[in-house]
Amino acid sequence: MPTPPSRLTTTADAYDAVAVRYADLVRDSLAGLPLERSVLHAFADLVRESTDAPVADLGCGPGYLTAHLRDLGLDTFGVDLSPALLDIARREHPELRFDLGSMHALDLPDGALGGIVAWYSVIHTSPEELPSHLAEFGRTLAPGGHLLLGFFESEADPVTAFDHKVTTAYRWPVDHLAELATTAGFRELARLLRQPLPGERHRRGYLTLRKP
Repeated sequence: MPTPPSRLTTTADAYDAVAVRYADLVRDSLAGLPLERSVLHAFADLVRESTDAPVADLGCGPGYLTAHLRDLGLDTFGVDLSPALLDIARREHPELRFDLGSMHALDLPDGALGGIVAWYSVIHTSPEELPSHLAEFGRTLAPGGHLLLGFFESEADPVTAFDHKVTTAYRWPVDHLAELATTAGFRELARLLRQPLPGERHRRGYLTLRKP
């Protein structure tokens, strides 16, 4: 079922309220994350080898990852719920496109994308709502398109809600999330799990998937 507008509004308002602090926190975050950079590099290689269609950075926030994907050679644009974060993204990366929107109902035709990155942007989506998001990703990806999911990992079932600093978020067992993606029509290509770094509370997970 589609995500209720009330949840979208709550999430957007929460990020609007901390937009400047959040942008400062994540702006240079990839510099200290070599494993994450390797995942993104591999994703970019996969997309470039299969299509020249654009890549959507869904839940792009202040646009730092959108810019990184551009630097990896992808034709990319960002989508986010938060007007305040989009203002920052457009100011810091005026050469890139950033759209206000929700990943549960993208303003894109079927098969328009060569790739989707949802980098910690499905973390606020409840277990009941996530299948509809994955279906929307499948709708907008072209055959052969790639999907990269970044998420907080839970060592065991069930899916676990936790007190994210901005608004309620969920930790997903990687097998559970991969199974949902498979049910939505994706084929898993690779997964990476890493342990928390100093100052982090939870394991991090990354799934690279392909639409047949």
